[in-house]
Amino acid sequence: MLPVDLPDTVREALLAPLVDHACHGVRRDELSRARFELLINDDTSPAPPGTTHFDTPAGAAIRRWCAPVLGLEPHAAPSLYLARRAELGPAEANRLLLRAAGIVAFLVESGAENLGLLTAGEMGRAGAAAADEILRVEHVEQDVAETASVALDYLDSLADELAARAGRAVGLKTTAAARLGLAFEPARPSRGSVIAAANRRLSDPKQPLTEPVLLRHLLWTAADLARERGLPLQFHTGAADAGTPLRGADPAALTGFIRALQPTGVPVVLLNCYPYQRHAGHLAHVFPHVYLDAGPALARTASGSGRVLADLLELAPFHKILYGSGTRGVAETCLLSAVYFRLGLARALKERLDDGEWSPADAARIASMIGSGNARRIYRL
Repeated sequence: MLPVDLPDTVREALLAPLVDHACHGVRRDELSRARFELLINDDTSPAPPGTTHFDTPAGAAIRRWCAPVLGLEPHAAPSLYLARRAELGPAEANRLLLRAAGIVAFLVESGAENLGLLTAGEMGRAGAAAADEILRVEHVEQDVAETASVALDYLDSLADELAARAGRAVGLKTTAAARLGLAFEPARPSRGSVIAAANRRLSDPKQPLTEPVLLRHLLWTAADLARERGLPLQFHTGAADAGTPLRGADPAALTGFIRALQPTGVPVVLLNCYPYQRHAGHLAHVFPHVYLDAGPALARTASGSGRVLADLLELAPFHKILYGSGTRGVAETCLLSAVYFRLGLARALKERLDDGEWSPADAARIASMIGSGNARRIYRL
């Protein structure tokens, strides 16, 4: 899989077990072809008649890399692949694919009960790995909004509930980009404005939170907790599904909040970042508390992953780059992210080795930091 002329020390570092610092649970149920195709693609609608979502970089990569793990020849036809997957059943398919990824620890987003997805503990058991939770703060806010009777109860309960649920988490996460965009006013909102906004929120609490003042209050409440507990705060950035405006998810738009948060020392982790990975690399370069990963772009871009990782290595300090698969829905995304992380990083490292820019010891140390060492340090694993 890796270039044959890599030094042994570099090859060993690339093939070492990874810490996946940002993933979701995978489906535990049987999947129809239509449902499976939606889960391997960011599009939320079926492929046009006569076409298939297997005709994508990720779809082709599944046939190349996942088919052999399930006992098929590489490049097996989609119908044959899905028939084999169904024959094995979801539990065995998940076990084979997750273990083939070579993950030593999963950090799994939690916060909303979804019986269709494996929990963090189940991901760990299926993948023969350790597992911890990342708490998504918007899920906590939703529960608080639906149970609070008045604005003051909402404010008190939000801080208390975040603190209680974070007791079993190693990090916090926000999806503010999808709800507000990242170019929000960075200052902490006044208590009066928060109370007024909470009253509006409680008039229709079952709706997802989109109120700008309350989202800012939620982020600052999460930041306070992260500072107290020594937890990182993850921000989803860059490409997501069609419901998230891409321009609003440019990590550069978060600069004001990153600057405001710097005195607290809370680590800010920029997830995904693609196609703005160079913007994220600049932020990691100039702010001491900013970290980043390439997320599901590794699986989505397939053989293009080397260019994505090369962009990160251009400017971001090597101790600021993390491995995160962004796995969501199907275990194939976990395996593909790991495969293309190793392949892409191998290509980027080899280029620098061939140019004489790095020694083999340098390349091996950098691969180890990105693959697992940085996450162990930042999340205190």
